[in-house]
Amino acid sequence: MDPGRSPVIDLHAHSTASDGTATPTELVTQAARAAIGTIAITDHDTSSSWPEAADAATRLGIGLVRGTEFSTRFRGLGLHLLAYLYDPGDPAIVRMQGELREARWERAREMVRRLAADFPLTWDDVAAQAADDATIGRPHLADALVVAGVIDSRAEGFASILHSSSPYVVKHKKPDTVAVIQAVRAAGGVPILAHPAARKRGPITDDGGIRALAAQGLAGLEVAHRDHTPADRARLNVLAIGLGLIRTGGSDWHGAGKPNRLSEERTTPAALEAIAAQATGVPILERR
Repeated sequence: MDPGRSPVIDLHAHSTASDGTATPTELVTQAARAAIGTIAITDHDTSSSWPEAADAATRLGIGLVRGTEFSTRFRGLGLHLLAYLYDPGDPAIVRMQGELREARWERAREMVRRLAADFPLTWDDVAAQAADDATIGRPHLADALVVAGVIDSRAEGFASILHSSSPYVVKHKKPDTVAVIQAVRAAGGVPILAHPAARKRGPITDDGGIRALAAQGLAGLEVAHRDHTPADRARLNVLAIGLGLIRTGGSDWHGAGKPNRLSEERTTPAALEAIAAQATGVPILERR
C-alpha cells in the first residue's frame, strides 16, 4: 500500500446495516465526494455491509477498510471494539455476531414493550426505521419516536427517553472484551478500542484497564474522536506510545442520525500501514 495515495483516512463510519442512515453504497459514495482516500465501514456487530461497500469502493476507486464495531463488556463497563480486516467466515466470529444480533433483537423488543406502555409505539414502527437485516438499536427506536411526534430528534431521545439511565432502556448482553479481542486476532483481524475516553457515553476504562487489554492483544486506541477533549487525546497518545499501540482516528459517522461529519477526525497513513501489517484476515481494498 502506498500511503501517499491515501491523503485522508477515516476509520469509523456506519451504514444502514446497523444504525446509520446511508446505505453502504451511499456511505462510500459520500466518502468519495468528500475526497476521502480510504474509508472504513464499521457497522455494529455485523459484517453484512461489506460486500456492497466493497462493490461501491471498487467502482468509485476509493480505498476501503472492512471492519465492525463490536459491543463488549470489561470489568462491568460497556466498551466498543473496532475490529478491522478479520475473516468474516471465521466460526467464532460468525457465532459471536449471531449471539450479539439475537441479544440486540431481544433488547429492542423489551424496550419497545416498555415504551409502548407510555407512548404510541409498536414494534412495526421501529422495524420500519431499520433496513432489512439491520442490527436494531436505540437509534431506530429514537427514529420511530420522532415519526410518532414524541421527540424532535435522535439527539433529544438519547438525552431523555432513551438515555442510558432511563427506565425504558435495557442493558446489553455483551461478550467479554478480552474474548472478543482474542477472537478477532484468531480471525486475522486487528482490534482497536473505540473512543476510549468518551465520558458522555458512560464510565470509561482507566489506564490500568487499557494496559490489561493491551496485554491480551489489543492493537490500538482510537485517539482522534469528537468525544475526546484535548487533554484526553494527550493522555491517550502518551499511553498508546508507551504501550506500542496503534493510534487511529475516525468520524464515527452515522449519516443524518448524528452531527458527525465524514473525515472530521482522521487516521494517519502510518497507522493504516500498521493495521495492514498486522492483518491476515482480509486485505485493505486499495484506492485506485
